[in-house]
Amino acid sequence: MNTSKTNAPRASSNSRTMTRLQRVVQTAAIIATTLVLVSCAVGPVYTPPQAEPQAVPARRDDGAPLPPPMLQGKSRWVPVRWAELPGFDDDQLFEAWNAWLKSCERPGPVFAPLCADVRRLSIASGEEQRAWMLARLQPFRVESIQGQADGLLTSYYEPLLKASRQAGAGYEVPLYKTPLGYGSRKPWYSRQEIDTLPEARAALKGREIAWLADPVDAMVLHIQGSGRLSVAEADGSQRLVRVAFAGSNDQPFRSVTQWLLDQGAGRMAAPWAESTKAWAAQNPQRVQQMLWSNPRYIFFREEPLNAFDAAFGPRGAQGVALTPGRSIAVDPGSIPYGTPVWLASRGNTVSLQKLVFAQDTGSAIVGAVRADYFAGTGAEAGEFASRMNQPLNLWVLWPK
Repeated sequence: MNTSKTNAPRASSNSRTMTRLQRVVQTAAIIATTLVLVSCAVGPVYTPPQAEPQAVPARRDDGAPLPPPMLQGKSRWVPVRWAELPGFDDDQLFEAWNAWLKSCERPGPVFAPLCADVRRLSIASGEEQRAWMLARLQPFRVESIQGQADGLLTSYYEPLLKASRQAGAGYEVPLYKTPLGYGSRKPWYSRQEIDTLPEARAALKGREIAWLADPVDAMVLHIQGSGRLSVAEADGSQRLVRVAFAGSNDQPFRSVTQWLLDQGAGRMAAPWAESTKAWAAQNPQRVQQMLWSNPRYIFFREEPLNAFDAAFGPRGAQGVALTPGRSIAVDPGSIPYGTPVWLASRGNTVSLQKLVFAQDTGSAIVGAVRADYFAGTGAEAGEFASRMNQPLNLWVLWPK
């Protein structure tokens, strides 16, 4: 029997040692695998791209106290916050900027200091233009002296008519320049007297600009105050010219449509010119009486019409060309010429919420909340204008 000891370990001892080692290795592997998995799952920290810095919108109201109300001739101006102006955020201001540039050709003393900015902003975005207005202007609601804020909006336009330099061949209705001795008699002869008195006829002899074919067209031109003529020249050529308001006989204006209504003709359907022509065709013996019902008479001056001028209307009372859809006639005793105005009107014809400019006036445009909207040129503008008669609210935008 061999009793000597061997230095070789026993199998059971070796197995326990290997188990512990395997456990260490397995644990390390598990930890490493876990770290790898965690690392893969988490990955690098994701930082979303930073949004481009956004322009901070101009504050509509900064909370500053409002200025006191103002009396302006025939009107009372009540200060309001910009939020009161309906549709102000939606208007395409760049469409109005041409009208503002026109006003800056002959600005009054209040708005002249703003004109450098107005010209600079003519190529700016609508938001930049809006922000500038918020910063530089204060809106005032226009009211009558008695506090009435509701008024009336009508519309006018520039007729486009065929005419001839020569009387005859169906063209028998003259358009006149101001008569000889015009300034020496105030008021001048009435419409009926112009047609019948020898002294009135003598003062107008040789003052004809052109002749129209239809007396109703001439009446419409007198009511609108200006128009465009496609003139047949003596040499047979056609020429487009403008006849602009040069003066009146200072007689009162009377509505021909009201006269027709009073005569039992019934209310004329829009467009008024076509309805009146239809009545005249049925009542030829009374046409002269109809025309004489309005004693006011308009004299014109002829102006050339180039491609640039054709995009604008005639010169208004401010002395600048009117911009279709952005110029209004007002009572200058209520709103000074050149004033930017926020207009809001809702009716059966159209709803308007837009920036316009007080650049014209008219004999029938009287009162605080009263405006005549320049619709443009031609038959389509005429039809629009003939249908416009609806409620109105106005806010003047006055420099701070």
